[in-house]
Amino acid sequence: MPFTNVNPEKIKWNENGLIPAIVQDYYNGRVLMLAYVSRESFEVMQQKGEACFWSRSRKKLWHKGATSGNVQRIKHLALDCDNDTLLILAEQIGGGACHTGDYTCFGNEEHGAFNIVERDFELIKDRAVNPKENSYTNYLLEKGIDKICKKIGEESAETIIAAKNNNPENLTAEISDLVYHLLVLMHERGVSPKDIITELENRRNKVERT
Repeated sequence: MPFTNVNPEKIKWNENGLIPAIVQDYYNGRVLMLAYVSRESFEVMQQKGEACFWSRSRKKLWHKGATSGNVQRIKHLALDCDNDTLLILAEQIGGGACHTGDYTCFGNEEHGAFNIVERDFELIKDRAVNPKENSYTNYLLEKGIDKICKKIGEESAETIIAAKNNNPENLTAEISDLVYHLLVLMHERGVSPKDIITELENRRNKVERT
């Protein structure tokens, strides 16, 4: 399994036999939650490949999502430089990680430039469900696939021209326009940023194995 590189013998458990664990979304980098792991819950994670913690309030194991179905499939584990904090990179399944129903325990405050593509894609999805007057996104969605593809062709040509003109500022703007229109196309055809990341990851793994 990809996370067996963490040796439990190296973990510096605190006085209560626990280690704090930061759970981060493997695909978009968002911090989902903070919990505590015991020796027993660590063994469960290694066996099941899903996040399992120690509930300090209930004094028992807490297999994340066991009742809600919102499990966290572990993709990678790592210890910090002092071996006293655990990082869990996980695929969040089902709904959100928080008991409130939010995707993360930090709500809408947990946003950074690192997940701007994901956030833009979510905005496009929201526009499709909740149209906004004078929205360019809604205009594209209403016109349909032919219009969207036509704009991608135009933006691709403008990106090539900007590259040939050796104008980094203009090239940045044109690439950004192209990415936006690609996101609209992805929504229109049922492809998500996670699908693209997964495909790129699979290709990277194939390259590393050859």
